[in-house]
Amino acid sequence: MAARRARPGFKLSDMGFTAEGPPGGAGSPGTSQPGALVGRAPGQKLAPPGKLANATGPMSSAFANFSNVVDPSGRLNFDGKAILHKSGVEFRNGTKFQINMEDLELLDELGKGNYGTVRKVRHTRTKVEMAMKEIRLELDESKLNAIIMELDILHRATAPEIVEFYGAFFVESCVYYCMEYMDAKSLESLYHGPCSVPEDVLARIVAWTVRGLRFLKDELQIMHRDVKPTNILLNRKGEVKLCDFGVSGQLEKSLAKTNIGCQSYMAPERIKGESQNMLGTYTVASDVWSLGLTIVETTLGTYPYPPETYSNVFAQLQAIVHGDPPQLPPTYSSLARDFVARCLEKVPDRRATYAQMLEHPWLVEDSNKGRDGVDMEGWVNKALDAKIARKAESAAALTSNAGGQSA
Repeated sequence: MAARRARPGFKLSDMGFTAEGPPGGAGSPGTSQPGALVGRAPGQKLAPPGKLANATGPMSSAFANFSNVVDPSGRLNFDGKAILHKSGVEFRNGTKFQINMEDLELLDELGKGNYGTVRKVRHTRTKVEMAMKEIRLELDESKLNAIIMELDILHRATAPEIVEFYGAFFVESCVYYCMEYMDAKSLESLYHGPCSVPEDVLARIVAWTVRGLRFLKDELQIMHRDVKPTNILLNRKGEVKLCDFGVSGQLEKSLAKTNIGCQSYMAPERIKGESQNMLGTYTVASDVWSLGLTIVETTLGTYPYPPETYSNVFAQLQAIVHGDPPQLPPTYSSLARDFVARCLEKVPDRRATYAQMLEHPWLVEDSNKGRDGVDMEGWVNKALDAKIARKAESAAALTSNAGGQSA
């Protein structure tokens, strides 16, 4: 386990934390140097060790109601599936990840997800950068379920198409877990305007994503349930990986939790099923639909359904259920357009399976190009440079307008 998916010569033990497994298992014991928990933000002084000492003391009275989860020593016990404490996490199968915040320097905020804040951090002894998700616990069973679901998936998901899991810990009513930092951020942050993603790059992104989704289904028997551009991450090396598994395996992404102005990636059958109180309507085909919408959005540079649906959830859901499925722009090949059409079949039984998608001529053509046949690294870095240039232009325009108004 310690060497899983690591680059040649790179081991988790090199970073001062390890993934330990049961004797004779895939995760052979490693060496680690666990410490206490102290963090700092940019410009923030180190908190004194005593500040966090109560992480192992009694929890607040509110959490006494969750004594089946939070024990008096301040450990989180998820029904025997996993135990979190300030020095790491221990899973039921014997796998242990030892990491804590004493060795982490807090850097920039990367964003806020469904369940918490994500920060960029640096492991101070090795200078390795990671993404750390902070989730403040609430007396909410669905939130606790989401935490253990994501931790369980991350530590078992040993595939190149899934973000690497470095460890987790629990301190002062917060769960923290550390993952691979994808320095190009999400797919949503890289495309801009129609056809800004070349077809060969698009096919490579889709191929990685499909392989990741197939791995989750075939190896872990779960569905992602939240496929969208913000949950497909890239790095400057051109690698593509799935993230955000907090709602996998459960029906947390429901219509009841849909916010005005959101962009829904729900499949038609899921919307119709919920409207009829039939919650068992989520299948692999629903993730395939979400992927299809994601591909179209990437090529259009905007959410595929008309702007008038953005601020009206009812109109948006009606458009998904009763309207024609979106299509790729005509500038993309007939193969690419056919692939997307198979993803966006309104009848779920007619949608392509992951195996069929990987056998589709569009992705076969991509596979035949080999690893170096598509300049993913070049495209990612070019897209990031363009993004920086657009921000600079916007800032200059704002400054110019402000100057004109004051004059």
